[in-house]
Amino acid sequence: MRAGALAAACLVAAGVAAAADPPPRADAARLMNELMSGRVPIGMPFALPDQRGRRVGPAQWRGRIVLLYFGYLFCPDVCPTDLRAIADAIESLGADGASVQPVFVTLDPERDTPDMTGRYAEAFHPRFAALRGSDAETRQMAEAYKVFYEKVPLRSGAYAIDHTSFTYVLDGEGRYVGYFPPGTSGKRMADFVRSLLPAAKR
Repeated sequence: MRAGALAAACLVAAGVAAAADPPPRADAARLMNELMSGRVPIGMPFALPDQRGRRVGPAQWRGRIVLLYFGYLFCPDVCPTDLRAIADAIESLGADGASVQPVFVTLDPERDTPDMTGRYAEAFHPRFAALRGSDAETRQMAEAYKVFYEKVPLRSGAYAIDHTSFTYVLDGEGRYVGYFPPGTSGKRMADFVRSLLPAAKR
């Protein structure tokens, strides 16, 4: 759970090299400090629409360990790598993988439709819940989990999204218990998840 190289990995710089250098981001530093300090509450109760149009959240996943990830579909490398690691963690747990709920929340509801988001997340694991809220819901949830994100215009006229890329862990009661930094292996995730399971399942 310790983030050894957070300073180097805290922002996904997908496509940013193609645009002008962004200004300093005091908000990113604030959120990072709050996440790492352990002195402020992390997370919130939530229920966002999934790929099937149902509002779901920790209340529906009670009893399961939630691996929660914020990203977007046009993210070229970090998001796919971390989502693959979440899927690998579930596979590494064998039968205990049924006790894990993988969740992907898009930070780009403007472009990421429910159908697209669902197909994207399910390509990594069929049990992924792919959530897409409104702009306001996304911002509120991101702030609660100390996720920094912003649009970065590209010369092409499109945009990328810079964002912090952590995998958050919620226990069976929906409470935040920690996070994995980007690039954490599925095996490392599985080892920690296993420690949260009831003794009878370890």
